[in-house]
Amino acid sequence: MAVEGGMKCVKFLVFFFNFIFWVCGVALVAVGSYALLALAKAPVAAPGWSPAGVVALGVAIVFVSFWGCCGAWRESYCMVTTFAVLLSLIFLVEIAAAITAYVLKDKVHGLVEEGLWRAMRRYEQDPALATALDNFQQEFSCCGVNNYTDWASVGHFGANDTVPRSCCRVATESCNVRPSPATVFERGCLPSLQAWLRRNAVLLAGVALGVACFEILGVVFSCCLMRGIRSGYEVM
Repeated sequence: MAVEGGMKCVKFLVFFFNFIFWVCGVALVAVGSYALLALAKAPVAAPGWSPAGVVALGVAIVFVSFWGCCGAWRESYCMVTTFAVLLSLIFLVEIAAAITAYVLKDKVHGLVEEGLWRAMRRYEQDPALATALDNFQQEFSCCGVNNYTDWASVGHFGANDTVPRSCCRVATESCNVRPSPATVFERGCLPSLQAWLRRNAVLLAGVALGVACFEILGVVFSCCLMRGIRSGYEVM
């Protein structure tokens, strides 16, 4: 029995929204990968949210949306039902992750600050950590935890009134001696990292909001298609 008008449109809407949903998944993978690469230079764990989790979510969305497209195209009740269930689970996981990130944001701030201080205190004993911190200070144009004066309490830096050369605005022979805002980055790495996360959180929030909208629409249209298929219609 041929489906007239409405159900035929539902089939193609499911297919169309799954394609857009697939694009959103690819966007999440791209955003998460960018954050992973940027934070790979940080001597502490990624704060607030895990870029690896964003990448994993994007990959899951890509596979689920592909499954939904196949189910809609083949008019398979089982595949469309599985897609609707998986899509609902992804939506619930996103809500839980957002709530968890909001509740733990203050705790995460303290852990990041503690991690930066620990990296500074081990700077002279751990060459690998020193290199990571140097790269981080150059990448984010920052110095110390809260500002460049934090280095005054660390080993020979405080005794000699110096900071690491990675703090220098312009690399010269004595740019790190008797540091001042004119010669070194005045801003600390903690506020610099927070500012970077706030800027990129807007992008991430926009992508996540778009994904959530398509998830809701995808579930609604999938349920409509499931009902049509189960009623014995042949969707064309």
